[in-house]
Amino acid sequence: MNGSGIEPAAVHELHGARFASYVSPSSGSEQLCAWRVRVAAGLEGQEHRVSHEEVFLVLSGTPALTVDGVHARFEPGAVALAPAGARLRLDNPGPDAAELWVTTSVGLRAELADGTWVSPPWTR
Repeated sequence: MNGSGIEPAAVHELHGARFASYVSPSSGSEQLCAWRVRVAAGLEGQEHRVSHEEVFLVLSGTPALTVDGVHARFEPGAVALAPAGARLRLDNPGPDAAELWVTTSVGLRAELADGTWVSPPWTR
């Protein structure tokens, strides 16, 4: 909700995941970004290095997050932090889709394994 009321989420698809952006500069935020990501069952994510901290709250499913080589599987309600500069990958080895709420700072960029930098639209 911004000063004018509740805004619908802007939806983006990338690497087999669905990102629903609720808070970003395009919705009026100056410092924070927040989105809900849905990861299909069996999906292996793309490893990438993040420029800003990211906080992950598991809403449903049993996703796995690898941060700088440390792999952990999570249950609903669990929270994980990926520090700025960390290499991370979000997978969903479970039989059902997983959903997470993610927050970060405006301007987050991600470096893919091939050295390409991506500026996700949900952080601009």
